[in-house]
This record gives sequence, structure tokens and C-alpha cells, in this order.
Amino acid sequence: MAIAVSDPVNALSHIRAWIFDLDNTLYPADCHLFGQIDARMTAFVSKKLDLPPDEARKIQKQYYVEFGTTLAGLMHKHGQAPVEFLDYVHDIDLSPVKPCSHLRAGLEALPGKRYIFTNGSVKHATNVAEKLQVLDLFDGIFDIAHADFQPKPQPEVYRKFTDHFAITPARAIMFEDIPQNLEAAHAMGVKTVLVQSQAEWFEDEPPEKRPARHGERYPHVDYITDDLAGFLHQTQTALTP
Repeated sequence: MAIAVSDPVNALSHIRAWIFDLDNTLYPADCHLFGQIDARMTAFVSKKLDLPPDEARKIQKQYYVEFGTTLAGLMHKHGQAPVEFLDYVHDIDLSPVKPCSHLRAGLEALPGKRYIFTNGSVKHATNVAEKLQVLDLFDGIFDIAHADFQPKPQPEVYRKFTDHFAITPARAIMFEDIPQNLEAAHAMGVKTVLVQSQAEWFEDEPPEKRPARHGERYPHVDYITDDLAGFLHQTQTALTP
């Protein structure tokens, strides 16, 4: 399903930079892959701060809301080395992620260049994109290290991203599952697509930072979909003379 909130899909003929968040966006949220990462973040905080898991989880989510990522909070409050944290939380079982020929065909047909823009690591993005069998289609990956460990949704990170790849915001579109992470992109003139899900594990996420669910609308969102591959194919159909 794709919903045009402000413009019809055929209004995207000018787009030449296609920007994709990774977790719960490039792969479907209902495979629960990020649930593994989330659990490992709790375990890391528990060990790092010598807290029982329930208290560690509260701190984890508090840092997520306050600093944008759990890692940013640990770095700010406890001097955490980022690579140690990222390697630990991304040491997960990728078997829930399945190759998707429909997604690959949709990405491959896009005019212009494709990028991954993630608060995770390049290593994690590479592993997931390889599992989806779409890694070779991307022209670049911009991770938390490229952003000097400043996470989305901080506005300066988006400028770093567009500068890094010489992207013209007015000719770009961004796909994200977290509504707040599209605000700065929209303010720059980037078209925005909110990828929604009904995955049950989101119920545990802080309301102001959780992935979007069906029926939600935001003034900074141009399009809404619950089927990324379907949206890409719909776009191609609309743009084909």
C-alpha cells in the first residue's frame, strides 16, 4: 500500500538520489531483526553499568530519547568507546532477513543513485544488504561513524550526509520508519516516505521515538507505505511514459 499525502507518485520524476534508512525500512520490521539488536543493547547497558536487565532497559530507552541513540547517551555519560558497542549489538542472527527479488527489481529500476543512511554501522548495513542481495545496487553507505557519532534526527547530520555525497536535497527522497527522522530531511527540501508497520514489539518503544504504525499522519511526510518494494514499483509504473 502506498498513500500520497501531498503529491502523486508521478511527481517524483525529478528524483535522482534515493535515500534509505536500514533497520525496519530496507527490510520488513515484522522479521524482528531489530528486536535482536534492541535486546543486545539492553544486555550491553546491563553489563556496562552493572544493573539488572529491567533497570538497564529503562536507562537504554532514556538515553535513546534524550540523545537520539543509546550509544550517544553512553558516550556522553560514560565515555563509551563506540566500536565496542556497535560490534556487540550488531552481532546477531541474520537468518530472519530473506533475499527479496521484488525489492531488488524495484531498487534496480530507480533513476539516479541509491544510498543507505543509518544510525548503525557500515558493517551492519553491509551484512543486511548482502543478505537481502541488494548491496551491489547502492552507491554509498553513510553510518554513525561518518556522522561523527551524532545520530539522526539531529539536523546537522543530514547536511553532513548530503555534503558527503554531493546530493541536491530538492532532487532527493528519503525512506524512514521513524517519523521524527524525516523532519530535518523535509525541512531541507527532501521528499519523505514513511514506512509503516504493525510489528508488535514496537509497543515497548518510547512513543516519541518508535516506528510509525498504520493510520498515522505527519505534516512533514509526503508519502506513506507499508510495502517498500511495492512503493518502488508503483513509482516506476507512474514514471514510465
